[in-house]
Amino acid sequence: MKLFSYFYSSAAYRVRIGLNLKGLEPEYVPISLHPEKREQLSPEYLAQNPEGRIPAIATEQGVLGQSMAILEWLEDSHPEPSFFPLDPWHRARCRAFANTIACDIHPLNNQSVLAKLKSSYSADENDILDWYHHWLRRGFETLETIAAARSSEYVFADVPTLAEICLIPQLKNARRWNMPLDDFPALVEVEQNCLALPAFENASPENQPDAPLP
Repeated sequence: MKLFSYFYSSAAYRVRIGLNLKGLEPEYVPISLHPEKREQLSPEYLAQNPEGRIPAIATEQGVLGQSMAILEWLEDSHPEPSFFPLDPWHRARCRAFANTIACDIHPLNNQSVLAKLKSSYSADENDILDWYHHWLRRGFETLETIAAARSSEYVFADVPTLAEICLIPQLKNARRWNMPLDDFPALVEVEQNCLALPAFENASPENQPDAPLP
């Protein structure tokens, strides 16, 4: 198994957490998304993943892209430990929490979207920062309410689930973009609980083979 990843990609970060939680160690293949390299658009990479995005995972069955699809495949092919609570209602709520990040927050703040705002709509750095913070705050306000009502260290179970797999990378991005998190103490507390676990710490961007030296 190979994981095509970029240390700063939050979608790849999700998959790295998921792999660690499942106890899997694929070969790490760095694909730089840096604007001066754009290795995700190289003919060699596109031949394997025509979508030209990160992450992707190569298995005996072929190459699969899209982080949420990869995580679902990991859950189906390696069911223990599960990414989901046992109760069907809590499983659905866990998916909704994760999708708030993966489907609402992240796509609107993707680097390609921010670049389009700048190139086609004359958005300056302040405009882009305001855009980024707006969509983060809108999503985080909902997630904070849910996390504040939890009864354990994690949002939906006594162990991390898909909710935390998606949340921790998004909080990392929030800090990268200087988003104040004072209004989201429950989310930050869940984050601290997760980062105490090797599966999350080892998946962090700064701990990847392609991360720049400090």
